[in-house]
Amino acid sequence: MDRSSEIREFLRTRRARITPEQAGLVPHGGARRVPGLRREEVAQLAGVSVDYYVRLERGRTQGVSVTVLEAVARALRLDDTERAHLFDLAQPTPTRARHRRPLAPQRVHPVLYRTLDALSVPAVVQGRRTDVLAANKLAHALYTDFEARPRRERNFARFVFLDEAARTLYADWNQVAGDCLAMLRLYAGRHPDDPQLTELIGELSLHSDTFRRMWADHDVQAHTTGTKRLHHPLVGDLTLDYLVLAVEGDPEQTLTIYTPEPASPSAEAIDILASWTTTSTIASRAQGEAQNPAR
Repeated sequence: MDRSSEIREFLRTRRARITPEQAGLVPHGGARRVPGLRREEVAQLAGVSVDYYVRLERGRTQGVSVTVLEAVARALRLDDTERAHLFDLAQPTPTRARHRRPLAPQRVHPVLYRTLDALSVPAVVQGRRTDVLAANKLAHALYTDFEARPRRERNFARFVFLDEAARTLYADWNQVAGDCLAMLRLYAGRHPDDPQLTELIGELSLHSDTFRRMWADHDVQAHTTGTKRLHHPLVGDLTLDYLVLAVEGDPEQTLTIYTPEPASPSAEAIDILASWTTTSTIASRAQGEAQNPAR
């Protein structure tokens, strides 16, 4: 990914969403050729020269100070996640700039696997690029059995944008797709040289018009909690709250746990799904033992 174009488009889309009135400016007379703020208006709000801001928006960030980036973030009313993304794009860490080595494969700690198995609700471990690194049986039954897929397809973004089952499963598919893409964009700001990311974005852009359109919005978002509404083919409608927890030892791994309201229809549906999952597992094991009797 080209960092200069990423900075340009991110800043352009951020200023396009703010009107002069919202920014506390008196709009100049005459027709405006651009939506939102002009470059000179952002420069005015940030307290920098127009030339300086234009250079920044063109991706010429060498030597840019934290003070200027903070001022631009305030002028564009960036939230904490957007501000962090701007800093990732404008000030790559010295280690990342000097060493563009391939990222080491991510591993799930055995204790985390045991934790997944011990939970009585769906739970998923997610890594870089929205890769699904592990999930418990309830999560497989709720979404899809990621472990049964080829390794490169064990990816949440691929599931959301390329699997028709996802459009049926999510009652708010557009919201889920936007959230997924915003997380992917946030990761891209930290790892623009990740070849697997480039491959994933290329594949999604080629096969999904929706992804291609939404990717151009340059939205970023970090999720810690929220609610998902689903329509499961076996147990019907569910409303599940989710909580995203950081995994100790790997800042790019998260554990997402989905829970229903106690004594709700969704809780009953999860119990039914758990029962069905347990029954299916027992039947599968019994079939395997029948086909391969002990000697």
